[in-house]
Amino acid sequence: MQQPLRAKMLKWQERQPISMHVPGHKNGTIGDLLMTQVLNDITEITGFDNLHHAEDVLYESMAQLNKHPDYRGYYLVNGTTSGILAVIHAVASIQGDVSIARNVHKSVFHALELGQQSAQILATSVSEKTGQYSKPDVGTTDLAHTKLGVVTYPNYYGETFDVAHVVEQFHQFNVPVLVDEAHGAHFDLPGFPESSMQAGADYVVQSYHKTLPSLTMSSVLWIHKDAPYREWIEHGLQVFQSSSPSYLLMESLEAAQAFYESYDSTLFFEKRKQLIAALKNKGLTVITPQDPLKLLIRYEGLTGSSLQAQMETQAIDVELSDENAVLWVLPLWHDQDRFPFEQLLERIERIILTPGVKSSYDKPPYLFTKPSAYQTIGMHPSRSIPYQKAEGYTLAQHLTPYPPGIPSLLKGEIVTTDMIKLIEYWQSRGFRVEGLTDGKITVKDE
Repeated sequence: MQQPLRAKMLKWQERQPISMHVPGHKNGTIGDLLMTQVLNDITEITGFDNLHHAEDVLYESMAQLNKHPDYRGYYLVNGTTSGILAVIHAVASIQGDVSIARNVHKSVFHALELGQQSAQILATSVSEKTGQYSKPDVGTTDLAHTKLGVVTYPNYYGETFDVAHVVEQFHQFNVPVLVDEAHGAHFDLPGFPESSMQAGADYVVQSYHKTLPSLTMSSVLWIHKDAPYREWIEHGLQVFQSSSPSYLLMESLEAAQAFYESYDSTLFFEKRKQLIAALKNKGLTVITPQDPLKLLIRYEGLTGSSLQAQMETQAIDVELSDENAVLWVLPLWHDQDRFPFEQLLERIERIILTPGVKSSYDKPPYLFTKPSAYQTIGMHPSRSIPYQKAEGYTLAQHLTPYPPGIPSLLKGEIVTTDMIKLIEYWQSRGFRVEGLTDGKITVKDE
């Protein structure tokens, strides 16, 4: 039997790749995951407790999740997605809408579909620095009939907003708030932004594996001591997670928490400064969002994908590229780490930067930012119609303009006149839009 994945892994390792992407252990060079060996890939044998009814060693291990005195942490072995599903599904039987930012993760829509829940999509502003959705505007929505708020903080590019103000706006109407803080597991470390736990969010979910040294799929859900629906959410964690949770993932979470508690960020900021200087000396433009762990890198005359390709010739693997830039996720450098920092500087110097023919559209396309109603449609029959005739219909497929490649009009939204005008704008500018073919879009078959 051939083993194509194994063969691919071996070939990839031969490149001696340098990771500027998630997970946070950076190819095993940050933190210490040596304890996560196959020997420790066990099940719920005597003495090792049960994640779904933790009373012994796992209860003790999770009790060490003490980032904030008002929160209790829960290990997630099915990623941040499982925490999002559990929280949103817990309110499925409650009357009212879920208010969501326009840049929520796709798991939010999956949770709404599973519970046949309706939602109000909040007006969400676009960052001038990155062209990505950033801050939700809670003030544009009537919260009187809202049962849960869901926002993303920070966004994928490391941009933050005044999350305390947003949480306060929800709480004024007694609406609990779920913050998808997937990219902020390192927040509250010295020199980094504050976590939304400092703002009193009811539920905060963090992807430890994205920025801290833990294994992929390992995350933590934090529940405030005064938050409602705790028992329902705990039940949901059993429903949406494996009945055979990986002890390797849980062991790595414990190690990542220990890493977090003892972390000194002094060396990180020294090396970050040195790295940015090396990039600028190469003629690259470096954009720094609020989260110091993220860098957005551009080169005049090259698209993001072309710049990514140039970096990959030197075995520098990046997080992503958009039309204009490449996104790096930096390591949390520390004393005695094994990250090949000097090699990274050498490889940056060897990158060949020859300006090519760049698209004439240097700015990301206009993204829809207004509030909107969302209807769950699930696997409902659909059909394609000309977008000009779609007003009042329900979208059955996301409309995703490239660049930047994130959904702007969302499956489940009711098409409005403003949306039709936006689609017409895309058409007139020649944007490539996933979900828009030959002037037609897919809608729910009423």
